[in-house]
Amino acid sequence: MLSNISIWQLLIVLVIVIAIFGTKRLRTLGSDLGSAVKGFRSAMSDAEKEPAEKLSDQSKDADFDTTPAEQPKKEKQG
Repeated sequence: MLSNISIWQLLIVLVIVIAIFGTKRLRTLGSDLGSAVKGFRSAMSDAEKEPAEKLSDQSKDADFDTTPAEQPKKEKQG
């Protein structure tokens, strides 16, 4: 699919993108994207460092023995 694109077509697209957005906006977009990737990588490495036991102990399964429909209704006193 992308094998038919030549270098000249990519350069034309690059010139059009620079003309639309400008170099300053592209620079800030690149730095924002870089910081987002850096944050994602650090979060992934932090998650790998945490023991699996700690993550599994925090969540508890729901008790499905009784449902709200099966629970006895409290009578209103008035």
